[in-house]
Amino acid sequence: MKDIPSPSAVQSQILDAFNFRHACKVFDPSRSISPAEFDTILEAARLSPTSFGHEPFKILMIQSPEKRALFRDFAWGANGAFNGTDGQIGTASHFAILLANTATSMTAGSDHLMTFYREVKQLPEEVIAFLTDAYGKFQQTDHKVTSDREITDWSGKQAYIVLANMMTTAALMGIDSCPIEGFDMDKTIAVLKDNFGIDPKDYKPAVMVAFGYRANDPEFGKTRRSMDDTVSWF
Repeated sequence: MKDIPSPSAVQSQILDAFNFRHACKVFDPSRSISPAEFDTILEAARLSPTSFGHEPFKILMIQSPEKRALFRDFAWGANGAFNGTDGQIGTASHFAILLANTATSMTAGSDHLMTFYREVKQLPEEVIAFLTDAYGKFQQTDHKVTSDREITDWSGKQAYIVLANMMTTAALMGIDSCPIEGFDMDKTIAVLKDNFGIDPKDYKPAVMVAFGYRANDPEFGKTRRSMDDTVSWF
């Protein structure tokens, strides 16, 4: 029987990973993440939970230097403008953009969801009818998520669950990462449409993320609010 680590060992491993992780601004360009390790990061993304299990996200892996350069002028959070480097765009082993599904696919009763229920979830028709009604109520009355912007933002929330799981998985393997919101949304949408075939009616960018190995240790230690300021018990 395979040995299972003790709870205390697992706790230490988790906390060590979270203390190790930081928003890495510059990676060592000479070091690449192995395919097997990055497959684990992507599998963590694929297995991540999402609201209603709808998986309203897509991951674009952008490895070509020429493709990455298309974002350089306006991805100010990733182009090294603040520290005089090539930034995450130029130094990361792996660079991704997480896309959020729009109302076209994520409105209750959409063709996309009907196909998803039948082909991916393999649900019986009576369960599909129940789920469609429940999700419709969630959108219309419970959370009032009905406009394209509201539905896209809801999808983006799910993409952030995926993002967090990818970064935590990476940290557990000693791999650095950095989530990036510092980019011009309209220009990013235009580049995705013109150069990657991403129709903005179907997907909008939620967040960028870079992975690799740090070039230097963090300049400052990790700071957070105290537990008492973070959590209230009732």
